[in-house]
Amino acid sequence: MLIRIRSPDGMHRIEAGLKDTLAQLLEKLAPVMNAPSPDAIVLTRDVGGQSILAEFEQSIISLGLKHGDMLFATVAPSARPSVEPTGAQPSASSRNRPAAGSFIVQEDVDSQLEKDDGLIRRKRDTKFCKHGANAMCEYCTPTEPYDAGYLAENKIKHMSFHAYLRKILAQSKIRGDISGGIPPNIPLPLEDLDYCVKPHCLSGHAPWPEGICTKCQPSAVTLQRQPFRMVDNVEFASSTIIDRLLSFWRSTRCQRFGFLYGRYDRSPDVPLGIKAIVEAIYEPKQGWEEDGIKIDVESEDFDNEVRRADAVADACGLKVVGMIFTDLEPATESGRVVYRRHANSYFLTSLECRLAAYMELKHPNASRWARGGHFGSKFVTCCVGGNEDGDIDVTAWQLSNSAMAMQAANLIVPSSVPSKMCVLEPTKTRYVPDVFYKYTNEYNLPVTANAKPAFPVEYLLVNLTHGFPKDPNPMFHSDNPFCIENRDHLHQAQTLGLLKRHINSAQGAPAMLAVVLADFHFLVYLASLDILGPNDIKLIGRIVCDSANSVQLAEELLSSSGWQTLSLMLQEASESDLNHSAATGQVIDERSTHGAPASNTNSNNSSATSAAAASPWACRHCTFVNNPSHDSCDMCALPKD
Repeated sequence: MLIRIRSPDGMHRIEAGLKDTLAQLLEKLAPVMNAPSPDAIVLTRDVGGQSILAEFEQSIISLGLKHGDMLFATVAPSARPSVEPTGAQPSASSRNRPAAGSFIVQEDVDSQLEKDDGLIRRKRDTKFCKHGANAMCEYCTPTEPYDAGYLAENKIKHMSFHAYLRKILAQSKIRGDISGGIPPNIPLPLEDLDYCVKPHCLSGHAPWPEGICTKCQPSAVTLQRQPFRMVDNVEFASSTIIDRLLSFWRSTRCQRFGFLYGRYDRSPDVPLGIKAIVEAIYEPKQGWEEDGIKIDVESEDFDNEVRRADAVADACGLKVVGMIFTDLEPATESGRVVYRRHANSYFLTSLECRLAAYMELKHPNASRWARGGHFGSKFVTCCVGGNEDGDIDVTAWQLSNSAMAMQAANLIVPSSVPSKMCVLEPTKTRYVPDVFYKYTNEYNLPVTANAKPAFPVEYLLVNLTHGFPKDPNPMFHSDNPFCIENRDHLHQAQTLGLLKRHINSAQGAPAMLAVVLADFHFLVYLASLDILGPNDIKLIGRIVCDSANSVQLAEELLSSSGWQTLSLMLQEASESDLNHSAATGQVIDERSTHGAPASNTNSNNSSATSAAAASPWACRHCTFVNNPSHDSCDMCALPKD
């Protein structure tokens, strides 16, 4: 039978068996109502809640309920649950089900934009407006942020996420400030796409893969351009952030990958827009090649490394907002790079699209307007490549919600052609729905084509804008930048000796120490030593964030027990311990690491020959500066002589 349940979230229809008890009915209703447990639901026969149903062990029939009856349900305010984004990738079957026991924690920028009415103010049109200064007409009245004419006039291809939300809410006559409570008679308007077979089908057949019906199988997928984007702009706090990433390619001609750490803020260029402000790039362990990057994103070591960087970023009020990678190749003309990513080739390869979709699933966007507690993702993907002028440029992208759903359902796989994404064939345990995409043929007519076996990756992309601030004010502004992690093969190792010199450059002055600490790579390495406790790391984060009180906070750090333990350990450490690299397990000559000649300290017994042998040498084939102890070039592998 079918029991109708009216709740503050809207109307729900629950299918129940004739022998089901009231407790079993509440178990089916709890995930639909986003309740922490079935016991938190109060079920009544009337609107006022006077006749409460509490006979949990009795059957529905014995309670006098029949097919089509309506009950009223509420959840105690203290027990109202929600969803908080987690680091793990959710399974496809649970992406639309709320998790119990947590509360929705939206981004601060989302809460701020909900308080805005979103209207676009227009000036009085001198040509068409015939009224006075205190009146309005159709030519000057404020327009909605999703107005098609305004978007086309300002060449905005994708409306912002909050403009899209206002467009949906406008159908329910909800406009203006939406920061208040959700109306009880309005169902939640947002829901993540799900291309998986629905579990626990109540049609009576065996569960998938033994059985399937039209109620539990996913509908056909039609790929089309997503009308909105979760993030509108990517802003790098300083050009130095990109320059330090490019320094790896300039030294090795190999590609590099990194995670973007920053925060979200309002974007003034788009109505109700959001921008991701990037403050730092963290480069995890990776294999470096001239034509690609190797990363084991599913390994435990990779997760631990990223988790450590996340903890430092959280102490500074930041979070991971995206990823970035380079795809550069020197052109024949000096100082130029090859322009390989364009409309006639590809913007992102199918392999990069799948990685981006995987990362977006690991970083869902929490939203109280979504039925599952989250909708889409604010995770961005940036690529550093060549533009049409042969200069180095950055492009920013996001994968659509359809791409996330197809990745979660394991429907797609990269192809050998970079611009094509393959659709997997169905198996006994994998159901693959029909996938189509639309395009315009040579006669300018819309055509629907089958996406199997492959389709263009452009149907999964959402392009973003990027830029740099006019007046840069980066959070990490150390005058003496610390060595970047995982660059030991470039003789740029993070060691205790380098840490000691970096700290000693502050000369014990709290004001200078506050500047020295303003380096993300230094903070991550400092946290990896496990000498400072969580409270000390949080205090350092406050020093970096609160520039007005940084001196007082630095004095508090200097007097803390954790910092004094660190200072004592650096003071008592031996020379071999100070130059020991934790990444490679080797003893690094710090002077050769920074390009200074490692000359013999016994000047009386030194000769010109020994001094020359102890100094770094430049390869006569590729000009790379090598360690004096190496007989062959670390870059081109050719012999020294």
